[in-house]
Amino acid sequence: MAPLPKKKRSLSRKRRHRTHIAATVPNLIVCTQCHSPKLSHRACPICGTYNGRQVLDVGAPQTPGA
Repeated sequence: MAPLPKKKRSLSRKRRHRTHIAATVPNLIVCTQCHSPKLSHRACPICGTYNGRQVLDVGAPQTPGA
């Protein structure tokens, strides 16, 4: 048999236990080319640039697995 809780965990103790289980806010920065918000350390989904270089062709449709 698997172990089971011996006593009921109170509401305040349960909430205190779950304080660190929270969604994190994404670190958004402004793109230097198109000035739209983008995730840090990733290519801009609007203009396709990263670190001042064009790395994505945003005009072409993306095919999964290709």
